[in-house]
Parts: sequence; C-alpha cells; structure tokens
Amino acid sequence: MTLLAAAAALVAAAAVVVGGAGGPAARVHGLGGRGWEISNGNGSVRAPATVPGTVHGALLTRGLLRDPYYRFNDEAYRWVGLDNWTYTRTFTLPPDVRKWKRVNLVCDGLDTVATILLNNVTLGTASNMFRRYTFDSTDVIKERNYIEVRFVSAVLYAAERSAAHSQYSVPPDCPPPQQNGECHVNFIRKEQSSFSWDWGPSFPTQGIWKDIRIEMYDICHLTYLTATSVYDETRQRWSVEIESFYDVVSSQLIKGELTASIPSLHTHQTYKIGLGKGEYGRIKVRLNVNQNASVDPWWPHGHGNQTGYNMTVTVTVGGERLIDKSSMVYFRTVELIQEPVPGSPGLSFYFKINGLPIFIKGSNWIPADAFLERVTSDVLQNLLQSTVDANMNALRVWGGGVYEQDAFYELCDKLGIMIWQDFMFACALYPTDKSFLASVKEEITHQEDRNRPYITSSPTNGKESIQEHWVARNPYDVHYGDIHYYSYDTDCWDWTHFPKPRFASEYGFQSWPSFSTLEKVSAAEDWSFNSSFVDHRQHQVAGNKLLLNQIQLHFQLPQAEDPLQNFLSTIYLSQVMQAECIKAQTEFYRRSRSEVVDGQGMTMGTLYWQLNDIWQAPSWASIEYGGKWKMLHYFARNFFAPVLPVAFEDDETLIIYGISDLSIDLHLVLQVRIYQWSSLEPACAHTTEPFTLKGSSAAPVYKAMTAALLQRCSCTRDRCVIAFHLEDQGQQRGPVNYHLLTSLKDAHTLRAPHINASVSEHGDVYSVSLHSSSIAPYVWLDVGNIPGRFSDNAFLMLQHNKVLTFLPRRPTSTSQLQAALSIRTLHGSTLTTH
Repeated sequence: MTLLAAAAALVAAAAVVVGGAGGPAARVHGLGGRGWEISNGNGSVRAPATVPGTVHGALLTRGLLRDPYYRFNDEAYRWVGLDNWTYTRTFTLPPDVRKWKRVNLVCDGLDTVATILLNNVTLGTASNMFRRYTFDSTDVIKERNYIEVRFVSAVLYAAERSAAHSQYSVPPDCPPPQQNGECHVNFIRKEQSSFSWDWGPSFPTQGIWKDIRIEMYDICHLTYLTATSVYDETRQRWSVEIESFYDVVSSQLIKGELTASIPSLHTHQTYKIGLGKGEYGRIKVRLNVNQNASVDPWWPHGHGNQTGYNMTVTVTVGGERLIDKSSMVYFRTVELIQEPVPGSPGLSFYFKINGLPIFIKGSNWIPADAFLERVTSDVLQNLLQSTVDANMNALRVWGGGVYEQDAFYELCDKLGIMIWQDFMFACALYPTDKSFLASVKEEITHQEDRNRPYITSSPTNGKESIQEHWVARNPYDVHYGDIHYYSYDTDCWDWTHFPKPRFASEYGFQSWPSFSTLEKVSAAEDWSFNSSFVDHRQHQVAGNKLLLNQIQLHFQLPQAEDPLQNFLSTIYLSQVMQAECIKAQTEFYRRSRSEVVDGQGMTMGTLYWQLNDIWQAPSWASIEYGGKWKMLHYFARNFFAPVLPVAFEDDETLIIYGISDLSIDLHLVLQVRIYQWSSLEPACAHTTEPFTLKGSSAAPVYKAMTAALLQRCSCTRDRCVIAFHLEDQGQQRGPVNYHLLTSLKDAHTLRAPHINASVSEHGDVYSVSLHSSSIAPYVWLDVGNIPGRFSDNAFLMLQHNKVLTFLPRRPTSTSQLQAALSIRTLHGSTLTTH
C-alpha cells in the first residue's frame, strides 16, 4: 500500500488563523529576524543569517554565493545541499522568566531534518517541513539563552531512508537526468520540487523557513482557531462555526468564558466553556448571526463582492482576559456536485458557491521561488492580482510545492480566488512505514480544514474512485472527476484531439521566457538554441525538440544569419505557439459546459498548467519569474473573459458559440467580419439576427459552410482571416476573437507591417499609440526590464490605429519607456518611435 499522489479540495481560500495569545496572562518572545549565525558541518563556512530564511540565502547575502540562478550555478552550488548546517543564536528574556508555569519553543516551519537544542539540552527532533513543532522548554529556559538548530542534509537523509526501506519498491528513485536533480525525495516530508522538477532547479534547502518563538503562559494558550460559515436553508440564517484548540497547563478542568463577536453584524455571544487536557482542549461553538443584520456573501471573482467581516474571540478565566484574537470571516457555502448526467454515463463534477454553479477558470500554482523567503508580499500581490486581472477565479496549489503562507490565502480571499488545495504529494509513490505515516498524520492534522469538500487525488474519478476502493481503474475517465491531459505530438490547434471531461485540472505547453528575463542569468555565448545553457535549462525530456516541432506545424522557423536574432525570434514563436495551444484547448472546454456529445461533456472547470515560474527557464507558465506576463497570460485575459464568442470548424462548417459566465440572460447579436491578410478593410461582414444567450451557458449562435462563406467574400483559406465579436445594443460585449483558416506559414498574402508608436504620460499610467500599415498578427510590445503590463498585447492588429495603456510596477518616465519599447510581429522587429 502507498499513499495516493495527491489529495485535493476546492474551497474559497481558507479562513484559518493559527496561534496567538494576548493580554497580561501570556507573553510571546519572537526569535525571528537577524542575530542568527549559520555554520557548515566542519565549521569552515560561517555567515550571519536572518530568520525566516535558508542557508543559500544567508550565503548569498554574505557574498559567499553569486546568484544561484545564474547560468549553471544550480550545479556549482550542489555542495550546499550536501552539507549539514547549524543555526545558532543567543537571546535574552526578562529576569522573571522562570516564574512561568509553561514555556514552549514553537517552530512553525523547519526545513527539514533537524535536532533542536536549548542551552545545550536536546529538546527534540524535526523531520517534516509541513508541520509545527512545539518543545516544552520550561525546565531549560533562562534569562540568557543559547539555541541551536542542527540540520542534516535532506539529500543524504532521503538516500539513507530509501536504503533502509527494502521491503518493497517505492518509485521513482531519481528524476530524469535532464533535471539535474537529487534522488529519493519521496522519502522525506519536504517540498518535493526542491530536489528538481521538469520546470525547476534542484536546490535542496535547509533553514528555519517560518516563524520561531518562545511562548510563556500560566493557564492556557490558543494554538489554532478556525471559523467556518454555515447557512441554514430552512431558517435562511447564517452562523459561524468556531473551533479553537488550546494547550492547557493544569491537569484540572478550568472553567471560563468564550466570547465571539462580529461588530459590523451586531452579533455577540458568550459561552461557558471548560478547558483541560486532550479533547478538553478543543472547544467548538456556533455563533448565530443577528437575524436583523444583512449579510453580504463572499463570491468568487467575477460573480460578486468579496465582503469580509472582522470577528473577535476572547477567552476569560476568573475574570481575567487570557486570549484576544481577531480574524476575518467570509460568508459562503461550497458544494461539490457529483450526480447523474442526462444522456451520459458517469457523474457530474462541478462546484456550487452559495448555491450557484460556478465554472472554474484558472491555473496551477507552484512555489514562486526556490528560496521561499524571497516570496514577499509584493511578489504575492503581483502574481495574485495578475490572476484576477486575467479573469481567473481559482488556483490549484499543486502538491509538489508547499502549503502556502497565510498571506497567500488571505490575499486570495480579498481578490475572490478559490483554492483547490493539494496535500503535498506529487507524481510518486510513498512509503507506508509507521514513522512516515505518523509524520504525515501530524502534518495533515496541522494543515487540514475538515469543512472542505475532499477528493482522493488529482486526477480523480471522485465518488467513483471511492466505489473502486479509492484507486480508480481509469483515472482519466472523462465521465468522472477531473483529468490531466498533455499531448506534445499532436497538433495543439486541432480540437478533435482534446478529451471532453467534466473538469480539466491540468493541461499545457511549454514556452521560453522573454529575452529580458533570460538575460539576467545568462551570458552572450548562451543566446543560441544550440548552447549548453539552453540545453541545461530545459528540464523536459526532449523539450526543445518538442517545442520546435510544434512551432513548425504552423510557423516558419527563423532563418536569420544573426544567431541572436534567431534566438529572439524562436523565443517569440515559442510564446505564440504556447498561447495559441492553450487558447484552443481552453475555448474547447468552455464551449463544452452546457452540452453532452457522444456521452461526453458538461465540462465545468479548466485549470491550465501553470501560472507562475520558479526561475528563468522554459516552462508551462504564463507569468515569468519576476512577474512579467507571457503572451499566454494576455491571451488568458481574453479566453477567460466572462462573455466570449469562440469559433471552430467541424465537417467543413464554421461554428461560433456564445459563452457567458454571467447569471443573467443577455440579448445579443454577433458581428462577423472576414479580412484579407493584405487589407485592413473587411472583405465582407455579417450581423446575425438578435438572439438570447442564457446565463451560465454556452450555445451555438452562428453556423455557415466555410467554403460558401469564403466564396461570398472572394476569399480563400490562405488569403483570409475571420474576426468576430458580440454586441449588446451596439456596445461590444467581451473581446474580439478570431479564427485562423490555415497555418500562418501558408498565409501567402500576409505582409510585413510597419508600425509607428508614440508614448505619452497620463498620471501613473502611460499611453502607447500605434499606427500600422497593414494587418499584423501577434503584435508584441516589450519594454525590457521595466516591470509592468499593457492593457493588451500579442494581439491581431485589424485596424490602422490602436491605443494601449502601460501600468508600471515602479516609477518610470516617458523617455525611459520610449527608449526601451520594442515591437515584434511574425515578420520580426518593426518599430518607428516618435
């Protein structure tokens, strides 16, 4: 028996508050920040350190390492992960510290295998990155203290555990050689991707990666607090289920009061409680919201507000306030619906939020850096704001990374991002010996919110997997649950290859990041697709070959004499290819939401792989390391638009669907224009009769025989392109979409455009005015290392003039933007500025 690869749940981001006590009855002394020192196993390397942090980070700050991401430094610095490192520091507490009845050393995150000593006394050991460790230090603590956290190499530990496990095989032993990684990561409860992945480097970190502190108290201390909203359909009333956990000093039951209040809802309630050891340290109460208060429910992005309410919980004993804690409460219900589907075998698989079926639109989240202390609030803000700015409403936190920091989930709540949360297992089998399972049990107890819908794995067959004794006979059965689908050998533009599942939780194609991103970690000799650097950064087996083969299906590979221009053009084409591939597949899933064809369909969710990058390398991400949007992310803003028309051909017939995620019906017309590649004036145009697009649906709104349509417009496949959009009383609804009638390498009348650009300043936003001499597909604006984003990019230019905005993430100027601005199309760089 082995643990399944991942266990997942979808919820609106968790409202979980961990730890905390206030008032005169308790004291907390933080040990984070500066003041630490690290040393290696033989004491030959020493450096100051900051906590939270990693050994690599401390060595980098001290100047003992260069940028770990530069060129081949992931291999050059392998020695760091193979050594044993110790964190030490001294700290001073008040003179009366020995008066406290309970003094604990609390470690929220140790990475990973460590022995912890205080004043030369061993307090205990740690072996799981994903759980909290609490060590009773009452008899050891002094006014002046010396702490040591002695880590051992995660690589060597994993190898030893694997060697000691001989009863049965636990594959895989090692990653593919292309990943330049370490072996046996499944034998250690650590970030699995830290030993390498097909999109990331091998940096098996060591360090104190979360908060560490001394907690002192005499009576009790709050360790966890969860608040879950509950809606009573019968009484039509909201309540909050509050569950709190305490460490109690006395063996006797302590009587007290718990008061919970939500001031803005005029809700306040006091409960008599008894606190003690074991189960008596767990208190569960229900706070009924004042019936006269109006509750504004939380909705996913695009469906309503993300209103939150501040709730306070206080605990008093003998009239003394021991605990005072605040948290945000969001009122929402989450249901996973798995029920028979008319006209199809199997079961549905979709989510209702507040009773409304929601089509899930989003991506998969991986660790945003190999060194987690570098994932700052600014990094999170940019990535998560980019998520909703691309019309997404959900992210899957993938199981090969980490349970994210509290700030991540809090920001998701504020932005309206639902979280599909994996447990931290990925793409491997795992040992099932008692010690490993005991560690996992502690981890899950620490991380789990029992109020979430739960499925056994991803991919899964949901309820059917349970019927099949928790291991699905065919986890890729499109009639149940979610699926993962990758196919690099077939034409990614051809929708007939795509499965039609209930939910698509992984699918994707690679591309290379922009040159400005790569330039920071490479040298001039690396800027060729035949370079050692390019081969080293590509961790997918045959990845560059697969990428180039996919490009060649629809585009001409660059043939410039200048190797650098070839490199730049190939990067550009890789992003074009990736964006078109994911566009085709996502639009296919979105138009499948309301139909069953040959027993397949009712697709209610799409999460492409992947949102973000961990370093500068080819990957499936739509946002590069550093926060720059790839073409795919600009495409995602359109193909995830709330209202969208999409086109495809079936049996020589052009079919256009209207898609709406809105809950209201729309009264629309469809505008269809056919352009010759050689002219910015439409060859012909057609407006449909008015029609009603039902709320939360996808339906065909236009059909025409392709040959007849082209003949009417004096067009052929290699000379024309079709553009179309929806209108509501003359106002455009959603983006303009397009349908390519042939591969662009066969679009013989497509001419090289000449594009003029000018930049002007308007407060904190800059305008970029474009003028083009002809139609131009995939117009790509780039301002190099100036961080920010355009209002549109990688677009099909169908008019002479277009005005865009650029929103910078740091102060810049018109002259800086003008100097940095470059524009690229399929025909290469084309730009005149003034």
